[in-house]
Amino acid sequence: MTGPATLAPRPAILVLEDGRTFRGEAFGATGETFGEAVFSTGMTGYQETLTDPSYHRQVVVMTAPHVGNTGVNDEDPESRRIWVSGYVVRDPARVSSNWRARRTLDQELDEQGVVGISGVDTRALTRHLRERGAMRVGISTTETDPEALLGRVLASAGMVGAELAGEVSTTEAYVVPAVGERRLTVAAVDLGIKAMTPAMLAERGIEVHVLPATSTLDDVLAVRPDGLFFSNGPGDPSATTSQVELLQGALAHGLPYFGICFGNQLFGRALGFDTYKLRYGHRGINQPVMDRTTGKVEVTAHNHGFAVAWPDAPEMTPQPTPYGAASVSHVCLNDDVVEGLELRDDAGRLLSFSVQYHPEAAAGPHDAAYLFDRFSDLMVSRRSQGDHQRNDGGH
Repeated sequence: MTGPATLAPRPAILVLEDGRTFRGEAFGATGETFGEAVFSTGMTGYQETLTDPSYHRQVVVMTAPHVGNTGVNDEDPESRRIWVSGYVVRDPARVSSNWRARRTLDQELDEQGVVGISGVDTRALTRHLRERGAMRVGISTTETDPEALLGRVLASAGMVGAELAGEVSTTEAYVVPAVGERRLTVAAVDLGIKAMTPAMLAERGIEVHVLPATSTLDDVLAVRPDGLFFSNGPGDPSATTSQVELLQGALAHGLPYFGICFGNQLFGRALGFDTYKLRYGHRGINQPVMDRTTGKVEVTAHNHGFAVAWPDAPEMTPQPTPYGAASVSHVCLNDDVVEGLELRDDAGRLLSFSVQYHPEAAAGPHDAAYLFDRFSDLMVSRRSQGDHQRNDGGH
């Protein structure tokens, strides 16, 4: 007797913009895709990675060799869809095994039209990117000639100068209600927000009004917020201007601010600092960062290819801005990249802050969850100061 017929593996090729070529098998949808090749060092949380809008227009290489073990469920997505433009793995799981799994990773990629490749020596590919830097890449299951695909890779768009937040943001405002009693209200500008972020704010009694990336200061003030939040997101911060102007208006208005990832870069630009593209970027869930205000070292989740340029790095002394004194609050211990900013008044009181990494850490370490408490405490403190000033004014 013979067993059921099996389909022959579909060949696929991957070509980097410097011509380096890898051959493998199709994984997910068939076709052709282009993007910026980056690698993620997380051994878990592939579903959260795929649905993180910050990976929009990026081809993600997984350094963990075995991917797809737990399949795909309906509880862990961080947004409404997969955002990566391509996916590269070495050994995809043949069978998913988890009580929450609803389908395999291969099926999910196929259903959402995400072209991937498996059977690739991802160690060699990662080492190549680690030595040469992030670069454009193409994956094809229809092209067999690497030179032909290379030509299309070189004609594809790069990440520098790309304004992408508007492509991933919500088009309509919505509210995530506070868990329990509502203590505070936050206006959160969606630049590529992950679902876990408003959920963690809500757990602290905060009603979160998630607003489109195109929102104005009037839109923000209309929800009568106690604070303003900018999310993570994709693209080049130097290509983003309207959100920087919104943030400057909010700072001038005295609104407490908390930014994550892209929100950190835009905070830096709003304060008058430049941003630049990192050669390699930081991605994964095991990046060491030091909180310079406490000396504590946190293991953190990252996904960014741009960073804030500090004027006197590596000394990183505080700098005057039109809104107060700015300082570097967090640094990456791998390469001293700015990982957080603080803004304080003349009396040294905290006004606003941001971090480059992901304290919501879905999935990943939770060392930095305290930052949501810091934001909550800041808003309560500023509200109390405002009430005190109003009471003083009435005497």
